[in-house]
Amino acid sequence: MNASPVIAADQLRLSVAPMMDWTDSHCRAFHRVLAPHARLYTEMVHANAVIHGDRARLLAMDPSEHPVALQLGGSEPALLAQAARIAAEAGFDEINLNCGCPSDRVQAGRFGACLMREPALVADSVAAMIAAVPGVPVTVKCRLGVDDDHEWERFLAFIDTVAAAGCRTFVVHARNAWLQGLSPKENREVPPLRYDWAYRLKRERPALQVVVNGGIADAAEATAHLAHVDGAMLGRAAYHTPYLLHALDVRWFGGELRSRSELLRAYRPYAEAQLARGVFLKHITRHLLGLFAGQPGGRAFRQVLSEGAHKPGAGWALVEQALALTGRAQAA
Repeated sequence: MNASPVIAADQLRLSVAPMMDWTDSHCRAFHRVLAPHARLYTEMVHANAVIHGDRARLLAMDPSEHPVALQLGGSEPALLAQAARIAAEAGFDEINLNCGCPSDRVQAGRFGACLMREPALVADSVAAMIAAVPGVPVTVKCRLGVDDDHEWERFLAFIDTVAAAGCRTFVVHARNAWLQGLSPKENREVPPLRYDWAYRLKRERPALQVVVNGGIADAAEATAHLAHVDGAMLGRAAYHTPYLLHALDVRWFGGELRSRSELLRAYRPYAEAQLARGVFLKHITRHLLGLFAGQPGGRAFRQVLSEGAHKPGAGWALVEQALALTGRAQAA
């Protein structure tokens, strides 16, 4: 890990992607322990849900999570502005508009990746949100295009149109979204990655903050992107091998590399506070399973938590039991 970032510290951004069913408040609180400087994102929430739904659940956030962004889905500027205002009042540090999700449900609702074909509507939505939440950054997460859109000029026109509305930060998932014929999972793997488009965007629009996303699997790869763009957003790698987040945070921002056990025990106060509120241990520990991935005792750690966390009365003692197994395996 000898490479160092070339981006100014106030511009550099390490992020964890918004991931449905994964990046809930318990996950984000854990990731914050691992990476004090990272920008964390919620799961995508539709603007209508924010306005009309269970806000206590949908906008759940622990103070330890900051800075944290709410990712919104939607395509109606007035509703997005109203949802953004609610999110800002709830304390979110950024509002991010989803222009990248390719699922059928998203397409049916005219939001997500299909918005790549409606730059004027995205610009109107961004402008409305910016007006509704002065002082809170409004950002966009997008793809390179949809289906067989492979024209650089079309992608750049999308960016320019939205930037003209006031968006200064773009998270670019560096592949197309296929709206027909591929599942959301396949859309994260099958369309080829073209990081060079994100790099070119930064070269041609240096005033914009450009963060690259998609397929980033290790610390060396994430850091290599910093020669070209302002940061990297990790998705599945951050979730399945969360210690990677800690290693990157230390590498990019400084500090001491801490052991997995030390980090996990730093998470204990949050976990025990949630248990005291009646949260089941399984909802907390499901985000911890990959902490010892590839390490001696990692499989036993995962097994103990997977098999025991759902049982009535399960508490932090189960985590300590799993930790003890890793300690013995590492000492062997």
